[in-house]
Amino acid sequence: MKTLNKHAVYPLTLLGMAAILGACLRKDEPPADSHVTTAEEQARLTPDEVLRQFKEGNLRFHSGQITLRNHSEQVRKSAAGQFPKAFVLSCVDSRVPVEDVFDQGIGDVFVGRVAGNFVNEDLLGSMEFACKVAGAKLILVMGHQHCGAVRGAIDDVKLGHLTSLLTNIKPAVALSQDSPGEKTSANSLFMQRVAENNVRLALAKIRSQSPILKEMEDQGKIKIVGAFYRLADGSLDFVE
Repeated sequence: MKTLNKHAVYPLTLLGMAAILGACLRKDEPPADSHVTTAEEQARLTPDEVLRQFKEGNLRFHSGQITLRNHSEQVRKSAAGQFPKAFVLSCVDSRVPVEDVFDQGIGDVFVGRVAGNFVNEDLLGSMEFACKVAGAKLILVMGHQHCGAVRGAIDDVKLGHLTSLLTNIKPAVALSQDSPGEKTSANSLFMQRVAENNVRLALAKIRSQSPILKEMEDQGKIKIVGAFYRLADGSLDFVE
């Protein structure tokens, strides 16, 4: 039987070379973050601090410096309980990855999604649970650039259940008629004005239709804010 010469040099297989290269690269990488928010950490957070963390997280996302996370470990650590910092109401748009946009990990954010990010009774109940029961400190309503639901409301689209869904956005279309230029979806500035006014109307609806959340905001226990997300570069403008 042929034996190996211990003094001979044998070529590495591609698999072996990849393993060695991967090990070398991993030595230079920072360890993946596996931390999940605890009850004690959530209790210490203020609404202003959570908003600051979300703004800083978006700057990291926008600049390509998003945190490396060990999601498998976060899944295991968060399985027994959750202590999120915030509730984000977003559109269903696949180009708006909510946790990534704010550079947050598993267990950090309650996310409600509906085409056009409008507020209804079910979402109000979800927000009340998130804040009053589960301890979240921030409600953030996020509209976005090139929103298909906003386009559909402007263009008066008729299509099955979408027809009734779009009626929730049409008040923002009416509110935006003072915008310069054509009042059509071909006008990107008009589209943005409608999307921003849609966020403003959602914020007003939260405050007017949920005495629980309004009282919490008045007492400084939560903040209710709006934002407009730019698909083109991942940045945010905050909506007053």
